[in-house]
Amino acid sequence: MESIAYFDILHPDDIRIKGTRIGIETILYAHIHQQQSAEEIAQTYPQLTLEQIYATILYYHQHPTEISQYLTNWLNHCAQTEQQQDQNPSAIVSRLKQLKAEKMALAHG
Repeated sequence: MESIAYFDILHPDDIRIKGTRIGIETILYAHIHQQQSAEEIAQTYPQLTLEQIYATILYYHQHPTEISQYLTNWLNHCAQTEQQQDQNPSAIVSRLKQLKAEKMALAHG
C-alpha cells in the first residue's frame, strides 16, 4: 500500500492521518525535532497504530522537500498564532495572569 493511502489531505497545508484528527505534523515533529521513535510516539498517541506512524515517517522520506516545507509553514503558523495570542490575550488568560501576579505579590510581599 502506498503511504499516501494512510492520509486524508483536507488542504495542502492540512494532512491528517486517515480516520483521525491528528495531523502528520504532530507525528513528524515528535520524530524529527524531539527524536522520538515510532514506538514512543505510539505510547503518546495510542489511537494510532505503528503502521500509521511508520507510514507518516515514510511519507516524509519519500517527499522530503514538500513535507519539509509543510512543516516549516506549520511552525511559522504556530509562532504567528502564539504571538497574536500574547499580544491579544483572551479575557480568561488576562484574568489568570492577573491572579498569578497577585499571588506572586502576596508571596513576595
